[in-house]
Amino acid sequence: MSENDLTGFRVSRAGPLALLQDAGRFGVRHLGVTQGGPADLHAWAWANHLTDNAWGAAALEITFGGLELVAERDLIIALTGADLGLRHNQKPVGMWRTLAISAGDTLTFGTPVNGLRAYLSVAGGFCGDAVLGSAACVVREQLGGFDGQGKILRDGDTLTVNRAERPRTDRVAPESEQPDYRQTTTLDLLPGAQIAAFTGRSLFDAFNAGWQVDQRADRMGVRLIGPALQCSISSLVSEGISLGAVQVPPDGQPIALLNDRQTIGGYPRLGNLTPLAASRLAQCLPGQTLRLRAAGIDGAVRQHRQFLVSFC
Repeated sequence: MSENDLTGFRVSRAGPLALLQDAGRFGVRHLGVTQGGPADLHAWAWANHLTDNAWGAAALEITFGGLELVAERDLIIALTGADLGLRHNQKPVGMWRTLAISAGDTLTFGTPVNGLRAYLSVAGGFCGDAVLGSAACVVREQLGGFDGQGKILRDGDTLTVNRAERPRTDRVAPESEQPDYRQTTTLDLLPGAQIAAFTGRSLFDAFNAGWQVDQRADRMGVRLIGPALQCSISSLVSEGISLGAVQVPPDGQPIALLNDRQTIGGYPRLGNLTPLAASRLAQCLPGQTLRLRAAGIDGAVRQHRQFLVSFC
């Protein structure tokens, strides 16, 4: 720990899955290493923005809840993303805003109320050992995280933070930026890759049927359950896989690939979710229903640039 690092939290109960995530690991896919980073880029960016952290600062991604932290010093924090029933010293607190906490205070995350993944930022950002240029935690590859070895949080772990000036403590994200993850959502998908190889009926179903999020969903990808899509291509020579790629295996049920996906794949692709659509998918609980909407590249690029400009 450097002289600028401070002990921030002690983990009194770890919960099922809490990971350190910065913006992600880029420029290494030719090595077979995936990007990692926040599954919900929108919520992660807002958490850092509220605590005056620069783009790329590491925050804690908390999936399903069950986590309890004890503050080791006075801190300014923000929590965005899923409502996991956060309680500060056993009292409920609001989301999408800054909060001043004192040494000895407890933060307790319960079960999902609205969404799946919450993001906890601290003024100055969490500390993590950079591996291949990033502290993003990818458990499968044993890279990043608080120890550089891709481990999830365990009981008794200590989380360090960077020294920082105290920002304002009354910041709140606009209501328009606070999604209700319980609503049926429509995800923008850029048609491409092998879409012409799907039957006309399959293309109609893809963009008009409701899709249900399967139980088989994690940071690697989300399987969607609905009408079986038929494609004249059964397999391909493996090619690079991008964030949000929607592959269709032989059973016809699409798989949307997320941050911890494999770097190459050989199933035909219906297209690619936009980055913000992939973020929205990452907040869907198993059993939720969603729809796909065909989008154009120009509009998608313009939307993403506007999003980045808001934070960079």
